[in-house]
Amino acid sequence: MLKLFTKFRKTVMLSIKALIICAITFIFMENWVTNYTPSLFSRDGNYLLIFSFVFMLILFGSLFSAFKIGIYRLSEIVYSLSLSILITNFIMYLELSLIARQMLNPMHLIISMIIEMVAGLIGAICANTAYFKLYPPKELLAIFGDDQSGFRLIAKMNLIHQRFKIMRGVNINTESLESIKKLIDKYEGVIICDIDKNLENQIYSYCYSKQKRIYLLPSVTDILMSQSDQIQIGDTLVIMSRNRGLTPEQRFLKRIIDIIVSSLMLIVASPFMLITALAIKLYDGGSVLYKQERLTYKGKRFYVYKFRSMIENAESKSGAVLASKSDDRITPIGKIIRACRLDELPQLLNVLKGDMSLVGPRPERPEIAEQYYETLPEFAYRLKAKAGLTGYAQIYGKYNTTPADKLKMDLIYIEGYSIWLDFKLLILTFKILFMKESTEGIDQNKKTAEK
Repeated sequence: MLKLFTKFRKTVMLSIKALIICAITFIFMENWVTNYTPSLFSRDGNYLLIFSFVFMLILFGSLFSAFKIGIYRLSEIVYSLSLSILITNFIMYLELSLIARQMLNPMHLIISMIIEMVAGLIGAICANTAYFKLYPPKELLAIFGDDQSGFRLIAKMNLIHQRFKIMRGVNINTESLESIKKLIDKYEGVIICDIDKNLENQIYSYCYSKQKRIYLLPSVTDILMSQSDQIQIGDTLVIMSRNRGLTPEQRFLKRIIDIIVSSLMLIVASPFMLITALAIKLYDGGSVLYKQERLTYKGKRFYVYKFRSMIENAESKSGAVLASKSDDRITPIGKIIRACRLDELPQLLNVLKGDMSLVGPRPERPEIAEQYYETLPEFAYRLKAKAGLTGYAQIYGKYNTTPADKLKMDLIYIEGYSIWLDFKLLILTFKILFMKESTEGIDQNKKTAEK
């Protein structure tokens, strides 16, 4: 039976996901029909409302990666699905109240939403279990050119032991190409990390001919070329990389959106900003705001504003140092506002002024950026776009993500920019607000997030 399911495993997984959506929708419908009769339509109107619930659940579920079973950890799948259910039900409550022309009692919907989340939890566990039954971990060979980066990659992939089983690691500089090819034949796929491009091409060609799966850690050049356009010149295919960052039209429209959205966000956030300011002042009587020099578009320097989360003059002795995992400079109030991201709210003023954008690469300190440039000159490529309050690297990376990985993620954003991508990243920001990993500090024995 398992062999039969394995043969049609994509269909099986799609069916399980559909069942989860149907179960959540059924719970909502049952509650709606039973407890919110003033908002009922005729038959066709009811179908339309059910369709809007399913559409929003799938939309937010897709945005938050709630259906990426097997790719993300179970805890993140459950969190994403719960967040999708919460937002969908909130919008539906407003929609039902609008239809009924009165603010309905939200208690029934809250209870229904909790039951939906429990159903989602059970469904996610079942889907996750089924996925790893149908997709057993692949036995892989890791090929790398540098021991440190290779072993770090292996350690990361071993954390997802249900998906990857790295059987052996080999340094390309200590083995011949022929012996590596013989090793490749023994495994289902390879992971390629930081090796010479010529050797990479040869290994890639060999794996392609043998139908071996390839996992490639991209270089900066790989990232740039992945966003290129294809041009047909007669019977010759040409790849064109524009390498220009955002166009003037995109920057203009982005600025208009920044002004409108940051103004609205300042109005909504003003009560939280007032409470935060009072808490900081009452704790030690020090300054409420903290300003720090950062870099933005084309290397321009500006002062970023934040609520002070550390003791006064925290860097008077140590100089420019990133916060560590157990930094004793952070105050008790600071720990709370950092965890809730309240310390970032004054940066909305930077966005309104034009120093920053809502979405873009995180603004780096000039002193720390100079350290990065010594070993990674390409880090300056991030300055091809205005610094952002949130961004690709902030969402998909962590506070302690290496500069090289931050650069690659920021380049994906800059070279693949669109207004839709900005809105998507803004929505995804809500997902990471309470995820501990994204605020995790660097190791205490490091000054920066370098390797």
